[in-house]
Parts: sequence; C-alpha cells; structure tokens
Amino acid sequence: MTTFEGTYNDNIQTLRMAIVIGRFNDLVTSKLLAGCQDCLRRHGMDVSTDGEQIDYVWVPGSFEISLVAKRLAASGQYDAVICLGAVIRGDTPHFDYVSSEVSKGIAAASFQTGVPVVFGILTTDTMQQALERAGIKNNLGWGYGLSALEMASLMKKLPTSAP
Repeated sequence: MTTFEGTYNDNIQTLRMAIVIGRFNDLVTSKLLAGCQDCLRRHGMDVSTDGEQIDYVWVPGSFEISLVAKRLAASGQYDAVICLGAVIRGDTPHFDYVSSEVSKGIAAASFQTGVPVVFGILTTDTMQQALERAGIKNNLGWGYGLSALEMASLMKKLPTSAP
C-alpha cells in the first residue's frame, strides 16, 4: 500500500502557477492576493509580476474567473491555477447565481484538465465578513496559496493514467 501526500517545498523553483483575480470587490480580492503572494513567497516562489513563476490575470468579476481558469489550466503551462474572488450577498438573487456558477465552473476546470484549480472565492453575507476573511482576522489567501503548493506537489507524485 502506498500513501501519497503533497508537500510545500517540492521543487518550488520549477513550479509555474497562474492566479486569476476578480476585479469586482477588489478591496477584498487585492487583500486575498497579498495573502496568497505572501504564502508563496515564504515558500520560495518568485511572486514578482515580471518573474517567470506566476502569471496574474485580472477579470471583471467572479463569474468570469472559471472560463479563464479553464483556459489557463488547459494550456499545459501551469502546475496549479489559483482563483481569487469575492461574491457578497445583496438584496437580489444575483449572489446565488454567481456563487453557484463560479463554483461549478472552477470544479469543471480542474476535472476537465487534470490541473489543480484552487477555489479561492469568498461567498459572504456582508462586506465585513469578506474583509475579516481577507485579512482583518485571518487572510484566507494564505491558505489558497498553500493548497496550490500542496496540490501541485501531489499531482506530480500520483501515477498517470495510460493513454
């Protein structure tokens, strides 16, 4: 019996990642991005915007994230794609539609490409809750970066399927 686990320091210098960030609610998403970058930097990745390890893609909002994530994952250029967004409940059903579709889209992007696509979309009832999760109390962006490192490492260790 074999046990497979990803780590946070396997071949960090050879990893390539993309981060897709929703511009809508950028007060929140920019903080998530900073937390994610802090994690990746502390684990040895070059997070500079002119570096070779991470590409940054800004999209209008969370709804658009999954399309871009799938395109990036399918390109074969990345070991993981991290999706960062914030959907905050309002007075209309818009929240339900957007949060549902971005969730399905990100899952589909990962399943269809075999590349880890990290779900870093906050879905909160209030802006205060979103800000708490983006740094006031705890920056979940850090955990999204850590998940990407672990999953990229794990996928390299798992057996591949026969053609």
